[in-house]
Amino acid sequence: MAKAHVYKRDHINTDEIIPARYLNTDDQAELARHCLEDLDKDFVNKVKEGDVIVAGEDFGCGSSREHAVWAIRGAKVQTVIAKSFARIFYRNAINNGFYIIESPDALEKINDGDEVEIDYKAGLIKNKTASIDISFNPLPDFALEIINDGGLLEHITKRTTD
Repeated sequence: MAKAHVYKRDHINTDEIIPARYLNTDDQAELARHCLEDLDKDFVNKVKEGDVIVAGEDFGCGSSREHAVWAIRGAKVQTVIAKSFARIFYRNAINNGFYIIESPDALEKINDGDEVEIDYKAGLIKNKTASIDISFNPLPDFALEIINDGGLLEHITKRTTD
């Protein structure tokens, strides 16, 4: 069961996800120590492996930096659920093997601290705390292949050696 960390706002940008002052490393564990620190200084102390982040529109807007995905993944976050994602963040997530969920309803139906369970194949978020289900469109098959292969580079390598 995952705990939801809910940020009831739109346009959480990549500099809030991982501040530029930490972009001198690509070590995910190091980046994770600073994940969301300018938005929520206590996030890294609250988040547990498998938890989820829930937010509004345009999550991951701003500069194109894979570090934002690496910081979230390094913090062992299972997924980010948002009303929408900035396109570059969306592609960076898939290209780095990180599943994200677009849901227009999740922000209104999940509160901070709620326990959720996700069925990625069925496209269903079960909010166990509120006893409600929230549907979403699962990622397309091509994106799942990339994610399941561990990211775009691994996917290309696998496809060229098969």
